[in-house]
Amino acid sequence: MKIAAFDIGGTSLKMGIVSSEGEILLQDKAAIQGNDGEQILQAMLGWLDLQQGYQGIAISAPGHVNPLTGLISMGGAIRRFDNFNLKIWLEQQRGLPVSIENDANCVLLAEKWLGKARQLNDFLCLTIGTGIGGGIFANGNLVRGGNFRAGEFGYMFNTQPGTDRPGSYTMNEIATLQILRRRYAARVNRPVETVTGEEIFSGYDHGDVICRRLVDTFYHDICAGIYNLVHLFDPTHIFIGGGITEREAFLNELNAHLSWFDIKDVVIDITTHKNSSGLLGAVYHFKQTIAC
Repeated sequence: MKIAAFDIGGTSLKMGIVSSEGEILLQDKAAIQGNDGEQILQAMLGWLDLQQGYQGIAISAPGHVNPLTGLISMGGAIRRFDNFNLKIWLEQQRGLPVSIENDANCVLLAEKWLGKARQLNDFLCLTIGTGIGGGIFANGNLVRGGNFRAGEFGYMFNTQPGTDRPGSYTMNEIATLQILRRRYAARVNRPVETVTGEEIFSGYDHGDVICRRLVDTFYHDICAGIYNLVHLFDPTHIFIGGGITEREAFLNELNAHLSWFDIKDVVIDITTHKNSSGLLGAVYHFKQTIAC
């Protein structure tokens, strides 16, 4: 069976045709401007029009996703998806079975299906992108929570809470690449749109004082979050996904900073399938909920 899969992000839409055994037969990507949900929907339909032979559609979506009904009660950065049932909408558009699951849970499911977690019963996934996401696999089961909001690791405080407004000093506010870019842009007096993560890490590698300070703080804040997660969930492994893991030195640098926190008996690793994890996890969820 062939399944059309989508991994929805605020800045990009990943698309693929995947077999029910997990082989990616075709993969594509489209840029999305300004977290535009309508652009995402039209891009999905346009891409599906070009494909043939698929018998179902699997979606990895940000926000609070009810995988049973398809309702997205909160769409993360994509406000168009608030209180929107993407599953029903797409079934009506294409007349095929559709499954949908939270994007971080899809990363976790890909790791459980075809990655390093096949034999694991207690592990976490931490995704670092525009925001911080997470997936929880505990006692042999995916944990979604009573309102399908479990794993929102980005809302943890990991330093002294600010007094200016609720939500200050959460991981979402201090430990994402977007925040790193903003901090660097403010420090060098440049528009944030002109700053890339690659530039900052290149400066870090070449000993730039500002980049060294900002990147060290970035790693420290991620490690503080990991410290909290280790003591909350007692996982045997934590797998990290997101664009930052494309950096070859990322894992070694992260582990060097983790040594300060004296974390023991937990394996920290990157996800097996990196940018393809969302597509694969969405297909695995499809297999679990819709007969293949």
